[in-house]
Amino acid sequence: MSDRKMITAALPYANGPVHIGHLAGVYIPADVYARFNRRLGKDVAFICGSDEHGIPITIRAKKEGVTPQDIVDKYHEIIKKSFSNLGISFDEYSRTTSPKHKQVSQDFFTTLYNKDKFLEETSEQYFDEQANEFLADRYIVGTCPNCGNENAYGDQCEKCGSTLSPSELINPKSMLSGNVPILKETRNWYLPLNDYEDFLNEWIIEGHKNDWKPNVYGQVKSWLTDGLKPRAMTRDLNWGVPVPLPNADGKVLYVWFDAPIGYISFTQEWAEKTGKNWKDFWQSDDSDLIHFIGKDNIVFHCIIFPAMMKAHGDYKMPTNVPAFEFLNLENDKISTSRNWAVWAHEYVEEFPGQQDVLRYALLSSAPETKDNNFTWKDFQTKNNSELVGIFGNFINRVAVLIHKYYNGIVPAGDENAVELNEISKAATEVETFLENFEFRNALASMMSLARFGNQYLQIEEPWKTIKDNQEKAANSLFVAAQIAAGLAQICEPFLPFSAEKLQKMFNMPQINWQEIENQKVLLKTGHQLNPAELLFSKIEDETIEFQIQKLENTKESNKKTNPKANPMKDEIQFDDFTKIDLRTATVLTAEKVEKADKLLKFSVDTGVDVRTVVSGVAESFTPEECIGKQVMILLNLAPRKIRGIESQGMLLLTNNSEGKLVFVTPEIKVENGVEIG
Repeated sequence: MSDRKMITAALPYANGPVHIGHLAGVYIPADVYARFNRRLGKDVAFICGSDEHGIPITIRAKKEGVTPQDIVDKYHEIIKKSFSNLGISFDEYSRTTSPKHKQVSQDFFTTLYNKDKFLEETSEQYFDEQANEFLADRYIVGTCPNCGNENAYGDQCEKCGSTLSPSELINPKSMLSGNVPILKETRNWYLPLNDYEDFLNEWIIEGHKNDWKPNVYGQVKSWLTDGLKPRAMTRDLNWGVPVPLPNADGKVLYVWFDAPIGYISFTQEWAEKTGKNWKDFWQSDDSDLIHFIGKDNIVFHCIIFPAMMKAHGDYKMPTNVPAFEFLNLENDKISTSRNWAVWAHEYVEEFPGQQDVLRYALLSSAPETKDNNFTWKDFQTKNNSELVGIFGNFINRVAVLIHKYYNGIVPAGDENAVELNEISKAATEVETFLENFEFRNALASMMSLARFGNQYLQIEEPWKTIKDNQEKAANSLFVAAQIAAGLAQICEPFLPFSAEKLQKMFNMPQINWQEIENQKVLLKTGHQLNPAELLFSKIEDETIEFQIQKLENTKESNKKTNPKANPMKDEIQFDDFTKIDLRTATVLTAEKVEKADKLLKFSVDTGVDVRTVVSGVAESFTPEECIGKQVMILLNLAPRKIRGIESQGMLLLTNNSEGKLVFVTPEIKVENGVEIG
């Protein structure tokens, strides 16, 4: 293992916040590993940033009526703040819309282009004539050929899960205009991944069969067995890093080409700030490159990105790619579209000062080799029974007893007591497990030391022996103080906020890992402790019930056929309904109300009479559009004056799916004055 560690965490996609699935499957384990390696004295670069290109961002921007830059600016800040609040200790957190990233990714593409590593191919793709642009797969909808879902995307049917291509859709339509797209020739640059099969087989299948995780190794082997094909590294889009070639207007780098290059460009940004040489981390054999990702990113980090780096020629291959599986929530798949998630930024707000509780709960349920599950009840148990009942209880007993009997000064004791070996044993176990990316086992070793400390105090009972055997009591608390100090050091990669409190409480600096393993005595006799501070507090049932109810509310909301629909108003009785007189009517005339931008004045034939109605629809309709339109009117609404005009009734309107006002009208023309109900 090298003394230099280049650690990357998958770039979070900047079209939404970070949730616990992301934290458990990538960011908290990566942070533990980075913190641990810093404690070993390694030269660490822990790099990440927001992935800000790609189709989902442009789709969200169109839906919200804003620019893609607006979307990424918003979520980049939310994500960055969430990581900071949860103690994720990135050395650099940047973004793929930065000028540096644009330059580095374009230079990378140009190097491959100049080395003739691309195939330039022309193919037919769907084109929206009205929007005047080629359509990415996600901008094409149609009927799924497998299940009949009429809203399947050009790359996937979200109802049956089938992977599709746009040409397979029945009745394809453009999401931009709603029109039927045409096929039009376009030119793109492809990386022939098949040319790198021999290299990938030798490097991974032969070279890493004993040290890579089975889930990663197995997925890569499956892809290679099926055979690789050329993959387009450019796209016809207007959002992304422009292709740096002449006559390539309207083309950008494929998001999965530019995003992993972000690791390199962000490292360069960090190196410029710190005076480091970024090439030492990316182009030197004396460096370990570790990618922390989720299982859905394995193909990109183990096949496409390595093929890109091999084609470039100047970069080393990853030492390991410890991909995690998925975390479920309350026995259901986490889904951002269904809002079925625990969001990082909301957790920080709703559980102030309890960041380490979430870190601990997610690490202890980390989906290392298979999908795992998070429940709020289990979260509560882990806090109350383990962090409060075991870890916090031991620390508190030690600190309180030393303050009570020795004024906070560590008493004399046996510096060779056999119990002190438990500290180095725990530190060594944690090191072994973390070097093998076994985070749950490493966390368990830390907690075993806390359990041992509790058991030791329970057996020694210094609160009793202080009365008749002061030497024994002093020795017991001396040993317990060393164990507590060991925990203060060992817990730091996992529980950084608690470690900071503990090291302050025990009046000790943070030391490197070798000292924990080699020194039996961490607090000398006569060492002064600071006042005790409570590390963890019990989480009550009502707090958990609130979170569970929050998810139940989400579940109910997801049952709505129209999630945007407002809740039902208060119930009325049938007699109340019979008082309402709804009629069909026809607009005879319409004109704008003077000095009122939103108001139109109508004369309406109700079948009963011709009356005047004033309505605030001028921003949605011209007077000419309304004349002759059959409408529905609330006839017996009490008259009221609007801008000096007596309005006698109310016309019925609603909003369509695009948020535009539309009149509620009969399906076929009927006589005026027909009652509705």
